Amino acid sequence: MTTETITAGSWKGFLGMGLAPRELEATLHAANERTQKEIAKIMGISPRTVEKRIDDARFKLGAKTMRGLVLEAFRRGLIQPAVVAMCAVLVGHTIASADDEFTRIRRSGERKVAETRIHRRAECAMAEA
Repeated sequence: MTTETITAGSWKGFLGMGLAPRELEATLHAANERTQKEIAKIMGISPRTVEKRIDDARFKLGAKTMRGLVLEAFRRGLIQPAVVAMCAVLVGHTIASADDEFTRIRRSGERKVAETRIHRRAECAMAEA
């Protein structure tokens, strides 16, 4: 199962989870701390249309403010920082390509224990003499 995503700045949004694509895009730009005028310029629409998209998204998620919209979208898993996705990819790649060197269990040998016992016996013998 593949999930379609939208990336805006340092945030990644998931389509098909309750918000329309343009509402999700506006929410992602809001998560990047952009004003409605900046969002309008980036999306190529008027600031009034951005306001409408943000209001629609806020209504759908039950948020009162733009900050509340971003927090609610994050809480519901609609958006996430792109860094989280990158870390997941790197961890998965590391696990998949782990060499035997990293999975090998390293234990000290019994030889070290035997040498310690012999050394202590020798010390005890010298102390008694």
